[in-house]
Amino acid sequence: MNWLLVVAGAVVGAPLRYLTDRAVQSRHDSVFPWGTFAVNVVGCLILGLVTGAVAAGAASSQVQLLLGTGLCGALTTYSTFSYETLRLAETGAGRYALANVAGSVAAGLAAVYVGAELASALWS
Repeated sequence: MNWLLVVAGAVVGAPLRYLTDRAVQSRHDSVFPWGTFAVNVVGCLILGLVTGAVAAGAASSQVQLLLGTGLCGALTTYSTFSYETLRLAETGAGRYALANVAGSVAAGLAAVYVGAELASALWS
C-alpha cells in the first residue's frame, strides 16, 4: 500500500507545480523559466527537510514516500527544465540557457543542504 502514499503526494504536487509555475512566470517579463526554477528549488528544499527529518528519526519512511517521492517527485520537473533549457539555446538565448543550468544545479543543491541542516537543527 506504499504506492498509495506516493499517489497521494503526487495528486497534490502536480497541480501545485502547474499553479506555482504559472503564477511565478506571469510575474516575470523574461524568457528565463522562473516558474520551473522556483518549483525545482522549493522541491529540493522540501526534500532536504524530509530527508533530514527521516535521518533524525523525526519522520517515518511513510512520510518520506508521501512527501519526498510523491509530492516532490510531482512538484519538481527535470523534463521541463531540460526542455526549457534546450528551447533557450535553440532560440539564441544561450546565456539564459547556461544560467538556467548553472543556477538550477547550484540553487537546488543549496536548497537540499539548507533543508537537511534545518531538519538536523530542529530534530537533533
